[in-house]
Amino acid sequence: MWNKNERDGHVDQAKGKVKQAVGDLTGNDKLRAEGKIEETVGKGKTAVGETQKKVGVAIDSIGKAVKR
Repeated sequence: MWNKNERDGHVDQAKGKVKQAVGDLTGNDKLRAEGKIEETVGKGKTAVGETQKKVGVAIDSIGKAVKR
């Protein structure tokens, strides 16, 4: 299951790809550039979310090991 950052990141990536496609179809360089930026930001958010998840799992594992 995705956390908030992962979900938002995937949404931003999808929106960015759509903007790029529309920019390509209409010849709108500004929209194409906005789409690339939004997609890149989305990738960053997704990476942060994945890292948060990994840290959470590691902390949970440590907590379980300590309880033993």
